[in-house]
Amino acid sequence: MDLLTNSTHLHIFSWVVGIIVFLIAATQPLDSKGRKILKMVLRVFYILIIGTGLALFIKYMSGDAALYGVKFLFGILTIGMMEMVLARQAKHKPAQLFWILFAISVLITVGLGFHLPFGIKLF
Repeated sequence: MDLLTNSTHLHIFSWVVGIIVFLIAATQPLDSKGRKILKMVLRVFYILIIGTGLALFIKYMSGDAALYGVKFLFGILTIGMMEMVLARQAKHKPAQLFWILFAISVLITVGLGFHLPFGIKLF
């Protein structure tokens, strides 16, 4: 467990790579084999993101439990919006609303992550 909570490096690496893979998958042709592979890789990164986030949440939530809980919920919401964008695109339905919700939830999650005591003080 110490590997997961020693620092935020693994967690930050996981969500940065996850977002990059998501953006690449979202721009791939809908019926391509590459898109299917990217979606599988993305789901592995979801597990890493949630696992490292949960470990950090458990270790550091005593400082400001409410904000850590809100950040955890927005992190799960971000992953949900990523899946909704890909699912709506696969069904050839409009996904603009989910793109907007994804962008908002990412900004809130990252903003809270930097603001909380274990984060980097940017503001």
